[in-house]
Amino acid sequence: MNNAPIVQETGIAGLLLVHLPVHEDARGWFKENWQRAKMVAAGLPDFRPVQNNVSFNRLAGTTRGIHAEPWDKYVAVIGGSVFGAWVDLRAGEGFGKSFSATLGPGQAVFVPRGVGNGFQTLEPDTGYSYLVTEHWSEKARSGYTFLNLADPSAGIPWPIPLAKATVSEADRTHPMLDALTPVGPRKTMVLGANGQLGRALAALAPADGSYEFATRGQMDITDARQLAALDLSGYRAVINAAAYTQVDEAETPAGRRASWAANVTAVGQLAVACTQHGTTLVHLSSDYVFDGRKPSYTEFDAPCPLGVYGQTKAAGDAVVAQAPRHYLVRTSWVVGDGKNFVSTMTRLARAGVDPSVIDDQFGRLCFARDLAAGILHLLDSQAPYGTYNLTNEGETVSWARIAAEVFAALGHDPGRITATSTDGYRAAHPAMAPRPVHSTLELSKIKATGFIPPDQFEALAGYLAAYLPEA
Repeated sequence: MNNAPIVQETGIAGLLLVHLPVHEDARGWFKENWQRAKMVAAGLPDFRPVQNNVSFNRLAGTTRGIHAEPWDKYVAVIGGSVFGAWVDLRAGEGFGKSFSATLGPGQAVFVPRGVGNGFQTLEPDTGYSYLVTEHWSEKARSGYTFLNLADPSAGIPWPIPLAKATVSEADRTHPMLDALTPVGPRKTMVLGANGQLGRALAALAPADGSYEFATRGQMDITDARQLAALDLSGYRAVINAAAYTQVDEAETPAGRRASWAANVTAVGQLAVACTQHGTTLVHLSSDYVFDGRKPSYTEFDAPCPLGVYGQTKAAGDAVVAQAPRHYLVRTSWVVGDGKNFVSTMTRLARAGVDPSVIDDQFGRLCFARDLAAGILHLLDSQAPYGTYNLTNEGETVSWARIAAEVFAALGHDPGRITATSTDGYRAAHPAMAPRPVHSTLELSKIKATGFIPPDQFEALAGYLAAYLPEA
């Protein structure tokens, strides 16, 4: 018995016609109306419905729609047959494009958010079922967009003329296409907008209103009440660029509490909210989840953190991995608009200070602009969910080597850098938390998605010119 569905494109982006195997005998018929594993394998999005609605229609010619709701849905006939009509009401070049098909027990349709759905029954006592990705509420109704069934530009060939059909007064009076405001894209929320990554995302994200940026003052992720009140029903993704990153301070009693609150407890609450709304969670991880005993790390290496900060990041990673739609982006040695190692070395070089810099910790820089570009690439390309390492490309180097490169790029003598060991540095700074010796992250997985990070030292030159020009 062949139970594999077949998924067919329709000409409207994301609108998919599904052909379902129907098994008939003298008693009637049986079908698997929705079977997640088989549907996803056949090509449907893993849209994870939360509510099932059924419309029962007594008369042939009953006509409903065209409604575009603020969620995805999967529609199918559970008795009788219908003529289905769909119109793309989303902003973009597809606006106004229509598709129609007759649905019986052997057909279903996946309807993405923003595509109007309507139907006309062809038989009495017809049942029309739809699975949706959000719970219905009166508030949600404000996000509907309606199109008149008789709109001439849609060109829908209703089998039963609308004048003879059973149609509600509301559906008869909905606006024509030329009077509609197109449905905009679901938004992406960036938390931690004032950080180095948040600022880089603000510089690269489209300026069409599809990205919103929240500073800690606007959304403190450690405030459980604020997170509980966060409504993600209109968001396709949340990029969590907020975190506790004070590595040394995390070893203190107060720092330990703050680190666990921001990096674990808040992340867990955020992951639950994203799961409930089918929202993609992008979360930043760190090389500190490893002990640094290996020369480099892949996405498949198990965490083994040394200090409190690394422990909280590893715990947060485990929580995020339970969200069905997540990108866990692991990075290291981030440099952006703000205080960081490169900005510190620049200040010291210009001030005439000759610093001692550790030469037995190894890794690669990650410039916030390239980190942001990689994250946007994952979202826009709809890369497979999961964990991705993301830093700049290039050879593995020490902190002392980076300091020398900064001095040289600024026209200062790199010989002013004094190399020191981690133990030697800790002797002068006893509060320093343990750090991994090796922080190099393998990049083959992110490259396989089509994103090729720039070389770290090529990016360094651009960074110094953009953020740290000579005063």
